[in-house]
Formats: sequence, structure tokens, C-alpha cells
Amino acid sequence: MFAVFESGGKQHRVCEGDVVQLERLPADPGDEVVFDRVSLIASGDDVQVGTPYLDGGAVTGEVVEQGRARKIRVIKFKRRKNYMRTKGHRQHFTTVRITGISAA
Repeated sequence: MFAVFESGGKQHRVCEGDVVQLERLPADPGDEVVFDRVSLIASGDDVQVGTPYLDGGAVTGEVVEQGRARKIRVIKFKRRKNYMRTKGHRQHFTTVRITGISAA
């Protein structure tokens, strides 16, 4: 059984027991989170597709950790103009362990 849900403007395909990194969620480690924007739930040959989301479909998970990703360098450069700017960015993320998938 797997589901496709939306979080942080992105879609994620998950099964029970999967650990996924999502955009930062306002939750502490150990908290339970519920994702109700479920687009698809499939169990064998039984596939339920929402338009755009399933009514009553939910994916539940447990927050494992809050963290920040590796630093990336953002460089703006114009040749022969004596212009170069560098900036760093570290994206916040939340790691979630999927505990359950329920359909309507």
C-alpha cells in the first residue's frame, strides 16, 4: 500500500514505515503530524485517485528530527565588471517517519 500526498508544495510517494525529509513543519520531535492533502492511495489493484484530493484520505507520521541541510553557495558574477557577490543558504527540513495511511 502506498500514497501520494502534498506537503510544502511538493508531492511525495510513501509507504508505511518510510522516512522522508519534508519542508520545515511547525512540530517538535516526537509529535504526530497528519497530512490530509492526499492525491492517491493504492493497495494492490485497488487505486483511489482524488480530484485533486481524496475526501477523508490521510497520511499520518511521527516527527523524527528538525534540521538544516548542507550549505549551498549562491554566486552572482559579471565578468570584466569587477562584480562578484557570494551568499550561503541552508534549507530547513523536517524528517518524518510515516506511521499510517488511511482512505475514506
